[in-house]
Amino acid sequence: MPNRGVFTISLDFELYWGMMDILSEEAYSQNLKGTPKAIEEMLKLFTKYDIHTTWASVGFLFLKDDADLRKHLPLDKPKFEKSINLYHYIDKTQNLSQIGHFAPSLIQKIAKTPFQEIATHTFSHYYTLEEGQTLKQFREDLTLAQEVANRFNIKLKSIVFPRNQYADDYLNILKEFDITAYRGNEKSWMYKAVDFKEKTSLKQKIARMADSYLNISGHNTYTLEALTKQTPYNIPASRFLRPYTPKLALLEPLKLARIKQDMLYAAKNNQLYHLWWHPHNFGIYTKENLHMLEKILNYYQELNQKYGFQSQNMHEVATFLTAHP
Repeated sequence: MPNRGVFTISLDFELYWGMMDILSEEAYSQNLKGTPKAIEEMLKLFTKYDIHTTWASVGFLFLKDDADLRKHLPLDKPKFEKSINLYHYIDKTQNLSQIGHFAPSLIQKIAKTPFQEIATHTFSHYYTLEEGQTLKQFREDLTLAQEVANRFNIKLKSIVFPRNQYADDYLNILKEFDITAYRGNEKSWMYKAVDFKEKTSLKQKIARMADSYLNISGHNTYTLEALTKQTPYNIPASRFLRPYTPKLALLEPLKLARIKQDMLYAAKNNQLYHLWWHPHNFGIYTKENLHMLEKILNYYQELNQKYGFQSQNMHEVATFLTAHP
């Protein structure tokens, strides 16, 4: 296998569909309003620095509006706990807002930008570890995700599971849809995915927060040889790019140093480093978040020139692994 490190970025593009069970739409409105501009600026940076990115997009975002959505709901809906059930939310909410729930023009803009992969975050932000759902319902969810992607002539080849929940039975279903890559979780105990009832422990949350600034869990980089052991290919996460907040502004240099140390390790050792975040994270404090992102991308260019570190989206990584078993 050729000796080179790989820099992968994936984004969980979900708008309010990914926040419904956390905050009210009103409470998150500033993030949502700022997301379109943030996406435009991110695309400019990705073009400037030749960054190949995977945009794992909730299928609902491909639809035009509230009326369009209600025409495309599945016959057999999962019966999650009401507080996390998007279908319950849809049933009780009239005239879903455009800015929080639909983004066909942004999907088009992303798809037209070179080296940006439109992947799936499932049709309905589907939770595979929760009670009240079946493999049959998951299969129908992916069918609908591909149907709405067809509107843009997009073939879905990669997936990011909402809340990073997945299990072997669901991975097997991906093969039926010719999905070749998914984003797995970091190796450390602190990043283990849990269901709604179990909840992420306070200990995990504190450890994850600290790990964003200090090297607690290691670099979380991966040899390309290790990724070829199974299909669909697991392209695991390395680091969540925690968004800027004024309360932790003094720690921004530590966050950047943590990420740069990881990237350097991956580049020098010909390993994969996978950074991820949500576009709506940049909806507020956009300037500060983009400033951090540009520092990271500028450092990527340094590593590219010195070590041959290469930017690849998830589908490109999977294609490379297939060609070099």
